[in-house]
Amino acid sequence: MRFISNLPYEWLVGLRYIRSARRSGRNRFISFISLISMAGIALGVAALIIVMSVMNGFQKQVRDKMLSVLPHIEIYDTSGSLPDWEETARQVTKNGEVRGTAPYVMAQAMLTRFNKVQGVMVRGILPKKESHVSDVGKQLKVGELDSLRPGSFNIVVGSGMARQLRLFAGDRLILVAPQGQVTPAGVLPRLRQFTVSGIFDVGHHIMDTSQAFINMEDAMRMFQQPAPNGLRLRIRDMYQAPEVAWQLARELRNDDLLIMDWSRMNRNWFAAVQMEKRMMFIILFLIVAVAAFNLVSTLVMTVTEKQSDIAIMRTLGASPRSIMKIFVVQGAIAGILGALIGVLAGVLVALNIDVIVPFIESLFGFSFLPREIYMISSLPSDLRAMDVLVTGATAITLAFLATLYPSWSASRINPAEALRYE
Repeated sequence: MRFISNLPYEWLVGLRYIRSARRSGRNRFISFISLISMAGIALGVAALIIVMSVMNGFQKQVRDKMLSVLPHIEIYDTSGSLPDWEETARQVTKNGEVRGTAPYVMAQAMLTRFNKVQGVMVRGILPKKESHVSDVGKQLKVGELDSLRPGSFNIVVGSGMARQLRLFAGDRLILVAPQGQVTPAGVLPRLRQFTVSGIFDVGHHIMDTSQAFINMEDAMRMFQQPAPNGLRLRIRDMYQAPEVAWQLARELRNDDLLIMDWSRMNRNWFAAVQMEKRMMFIILFLIVAVAAFNLVSTLVMTVTEKQSDIAIMRTLGASPRSIMKIFVVQGAIAGILGALIGVLAGVLVALNIDVIVPFIESLFGFSFLPREIYMISSLPSDLRAMDVLVTGATAITLAFLATLYPSWSASRINPAEALRYE
């Protein structure tokens, strides 16, 4: 109480107007509009924090699942063949950021079993080296990556593809390569029977339905490839991939080699997610802006009601600047309270969204993210302090700006005119 009593009188009057607006029976409508404005700011801020957290979590979860199978950096020759891959691997490992390298053969093909056909991206790998650049070996639900021995013609498929083709370990299927072979009957596609020796589950729908792994030597024979297509690299910090790729390009000094980091290989997807994130921010920001500028109508009605009080304070020596401060304080406090309530609600929901969403799904019997449509099956959340600070600060700033015109109009009231009919 001592702290409040030591405040400037503009603050004391502004606080008194807030309390009197709630207690006064003369104009409860003003109090109602003020509460609606405060609630609108709180709701907009909370929605913005929750949506930004979900978008961040979605981007992070999909990226991490993609990079559990995909490399941080790829090096491949423009000719499509890298015969001296071992020498190239020795050169790139001199860079302290590179943790592991592995050669690969990559080609598009089709898998067929009974009357079902499925397109697939086939990756020929060396199982011992693959563990240095990806986590696919750790994500096998059935079998082992070491089962991909040269000449075994074994294949490891994703869980989504296994469901679509009804595959289990030990089943046989036909791999159809686009590279044809010339026969007396004409050019025919290359066919080879493979045995399913493993099933992996990354948790990324596209990866689980479109990727398959075979031994690199089997892939070279199947796709008529004289050497690996290139190298896959894993580095210490995946966020430094663009810088490390640029360093490797300078160190290798080979114009025939193309070096791509994960952000460039998936540029379209990340650009689309970033654009969606910006649009969602703009849409929800407009909600906060509308709620904040509702304070304008609240303060205009308050100024109209308090004209006689303003005139009395002016006759007692209050300056127009002091009158303006009173109503700025009144509106700003409403904006600050709304922003704080919204921040608190948004943070609580964002931190507990992994509990709230499953409860709602079980209560109403539907799924927010069907696995067949979206890349992930659970709603993630990644709350970032900067998003919370920017959202809260923006709401408070808009609320402050909304108070300027009504406060200025209050400072322009002529005491004589206001008291004429009192």
